[in-house]
Amino acid sequence: MTRQSRTTSLADYRALAEFRFLIRRFLNDGENAARAAGLEPQQYLGLLTMCGMPPDKQATISNFADRLQIRHHSAVELIDRMEKRGLCRRERSKIDRRHVLIRVTPRGEKLLNRLVQHRIAELQVTGPQLARALATLLVSPRQRRLQPATPKTGKTRAAS
Repeated sequence: MTRQSRTTSLADYRALAEFRFLIRRFLNDGENAARAAGLEPQQYLGLLTMCGMPPDKQATISNFADRLQIRHHSAVELIDRMEKRGLCRRERSKIDRRHVLIRVTPRGEKLLNRLVQHRIAELQVTGPQLARALATLLVSPRQRRLQPATPKTGKTRAAS
């Protein structure tokens, strides 16, 4: 991909700022929902990571740390805290006894399920706005300049 030398337009700044705002709002709402359910935000993300591990990856501490983008020792500390609360447990892999797998307990799964249902319902309401903001960024700068403004907001519409 070649790098084009051009100046960034005001529309580019606004589009990126709007996208960032919507993502941060979604993430902050998730942190608040976790706290309301009695979990620390990192514990909620930990449970989500364990249950949502890609099919080609096992829930090892290394994969857990990688998916959360934290260091291995921080992942161990988080798992220790979650284990003390009865949210997860460690077990040796039956295939390779050197590997320690982490599993969500029924208690952790119950809390996670409630939070995930809430988050999905929220995305069904706010998702279209987030998708429009992303679509605006994915069209070329030239296309953004050519898009008509929406009648009430004066914002440009994303290409369909």
